[in-house]
Amino acid sequence: MESVNLLSPAVLSFVGDAVYTLLVRTYLADRSRPSGELHDMAVGFVKAASQAAAFKKVEPFLTERELAVFKRGRNFHTANTPKAATGGDYHTATGLECVFGYLHLSGESERISELFSVITKE
Repeated sequence: MESVNLLSPAVLSFVGDAVYTLLVRTYLADRSRPSGELHDMAVGFVKAASQAAAFKKVEPFLTERELAVFKRGRNFHTANTPKAATGGDYHTATGLECVFGYLHLSGESERISELFSVITKE
């Protein structure tokens, strides 16, 4: 998508949330667990605090452009913060989702895989 740089952080985050969730579900798919357990594990990965921790892992690996996209998302004003998240974690998670949304819409699937492997590395 040529106009990805013109998209608002809200749109990038919206797409990035779906991309990140799919990555998590795919990552968990090889676990031999009942679907309810898999769901609970996925929720643990995608909650704001976990995404904020994931950002700390990938931050040193982000390019200048990716970091700029993250900052746009992090600084984007939202009307609501979920009760289960701190404001800081929620804004950091939004920034991370923006990066994944940006990369997906830019067609950079290899880069998405690289960053997600950093996140899931023990």
